[in-house]
Amino acid sequence: MTNHFARGMLKATELTSSGKLAEATVLIQSLLHIKMPDVDGSPDDTTIEGSFTRLDGTSARPADKPKAAPRPAAPKRARSSLGQTLRKIRAGGMPAHAPFRKGAVPVPAGADFATLSHANRRDQRDYKLYVPASRSSKPMPLIVMLHGCTQSPDDFAVGTGMNALAEQHGFLVAYPAQPSGANANKCWNWFKPEDQLRDRGEPALIAGLVGDIMRDQSVDPAKVYIAGLSAGGAAAAIVGAAYPELFSAVGVHSGLPVGAATDIPQAFSAMRNGAKGKPMTQPVPTIVIHGMADGTVNPDNGKSVVDQALSGFGRLDTTVHRDVSDGGRPFRQTSHNDPDGRSMCEHWEIEGAGHAWAGGAREGSYTDPAGPSASAEMVRFFFQHSQD
Repeated sequence: MTNHFARGMLKATELTSSGKLAEATVLIQSLLHIKMPDVDGSPDDTTIEGSFTRLDGTSARPADKPKAAPRPAAPKRARSSLGQTLRKIRAGGMPAHAPFRKGAVPVPAGADFATLSHANRRDQRDYKLYVPASRSSKPMPLIVMLHGCTQSPDDFAVGTGMNALAEQHGFLVAYPAQPSGANANKCWNWFKPEDQLRDRGEPALIAGLVGDIMRDQSVDPAKVYIAGLSAGGAAAAIVGAAYPELFSAVGVHSGLPVGAATDIPQAFSAMRNGAKGKPMTQPVPTIVIHGMADGTVNPDNGKSVVDQALSGFGRLDTTVHRDVSDGGRPFRQTSHNDPDGRSMCEHWEIEGAGHAWAGGAREGSYTDPAGPSASAEMVRFFFQHSQD
């Protein structure tokens, strides 16, 4: 990277942080030698030309381009404009969506869905904890779920359907809440250096609230897991890597690898183009799920999360399974298995799926009901692993 480019991107960071997105866009365009309309134009005025596949199965193409003959290719991602991506970075990463309709989350008789709080010397976070009616006297597994931008614990619980699986399998679910005071759009700050370290920032808060739950509930300490969507997926990867002795496995849905970015320009590049992340020092079993039509977080990031997870393991056997979900989404499941047949890392690539929780409920935001159930597959994967 040249000094001129580095200085320019630093200036773009300052402009973006101060809300001057149009000026930041023009500067980045000049640095990258591209010509695109202003960030504040019409919704389609900065979209890179090319066909794309919508979640409803229809396609779109610029009006001034002749219709090309059909060709047998995988669905393409809808690329976000430069201005749109800058706004996502400033907000944390999620595209516009229909907001979650607030209402009571279904809680069966005998179950509990309480609002709790954890504080350390530097900060505090609220969280929701689901205790199933099917609880037993034995210590139960715990799954920590990190929502995406603009979402809430209630929204994420409804959209993922994880509480219903908790009733079915007998485990606890914690949903930490990111407040708007920490990020304007309630995104986990995966691209900030202070929120990527053990015993610092958001990783320390999440590990701390897990400690509270383990103190107050009957939790099996060998079966604690963490998963998340988008910014929450990137944060889950960070927290799992920071506390490998606490979390037995990690689930990353539409997220990014650990170390993908340490500032806004790097985050912009990682979301748009993909990033490699940094080498891992201790392996953590990881399941990665990503829609191949994701126009918000490049699906190459999913492969990078897989490569990152595999870097800490020895020789594994690889199997590939292709199928179609009940909702009609073709997918490929690549499993990397140890000699005992346990999958230490899985990569689910879902054709035609965008930036949304696969198999989620329509009542939640950022869900794709047509996809295979990410929640069910994560639970299956998690329960293969323990700290024993």
